[in-house]
Amino acid sequence: MLIGTALIYFGDWALGVRIELFSGLATFNLAWALDIFFVPFMVGMVVAWIYGSEAHHSGKAFRFSQGLSIIIWVAYLPPLIVRSISYARILYVTGTPEGSSLMPWGLWACFVVMTMTTAGMGEIFGEVIIKAYGRTSQAANTGNTSPSSIEEPKL
Repeated sequence: MLIGTALIYFGDWALGVRIELFSGLATFNLAWALDIFFVPFMVGMVVAWIYGSEAHHSGKAFRFSQGLSIIIWVAYLPPLIVRSISYARILYVTGTPEGSSLMPWGLWACFVVMTMTTAGMGEIFGEVIIKAYGRTSQAANTGNTSPSSIEEPKL
């Protein structure tokens, strides 16, 4: 979760976007869209890779219905943490820069939900890739056995 939070923070910093600020229609540009959709998607995939590959390699792979729900919650939290701290920092510490205003609470919450959902989708996509890769690597490790080498059960 800490790695996901750091990736969201550094993604904001690299793109120079602060979704908590509103500067008119100029706010919604390509960098803003990447910060809302691409960065959280990649964070979700990283979270899936960290948790999914660890579970896969340790032999404790989650069942799809239970493990996926746990990992999705872990993927949801980094965007929520970073966005909440950033909003509070602007509201209580730094203030808004000239020419912009603080995003209205409801609109900001909508954008936070969008980033959390995108992170969840990235996690699902990453988990599916890990499970598909895990199946092919398991098949390669066990080798192909011919049907003639398999013994028939005696009745």
